Amino acid sequence: MVEEIVIPPIHLVWSEWFPWNDLLVDARGGHGVRVPTGPGVYEARRKGKKELLTIGKAANLRMRVKQGLVKGKVPHSAGDKIRTKEDVDLIEIRWASTDRPAAVEEELHRRYRKALGRLPLYVDHT
Repeated sequence: MVEEIVIPPIHLVWSEWFPWNDLLVDARGGHGVRVPTGPGVYEARRKGKKELLTIGKAANLRMRVKQGLVKGKVPHSAGDKIRTKEDVDLIEIRWASTDRPAAVEEELHRRYRKALGRLPLYVDHT
């Protein structure tokens, strides 16, 4: 038996790139960056560079990006490595909401590997 699975296109609307340190500021006071609480994907890079440090997926972008990646309040393997090995003053992050974050992360990893021959610096596997 052969079964064909057709996956419809997924359209991403990326946020602008935000400086890492701006995400440390509490957004409830009106001064920080508000990250959506829904599912999505995110990327981190050195400012102005094409090479990515990480590409990740999240069931809750705010929790994964702000609390995990940036602040380290919840476990995040790439966040630990970036906070330890990089100058976070030079890091920026962006995200896109999607109801299919695992599929999008897999495709972003595939495209990145095809373009650069490897995964982003702080990504161990898809």
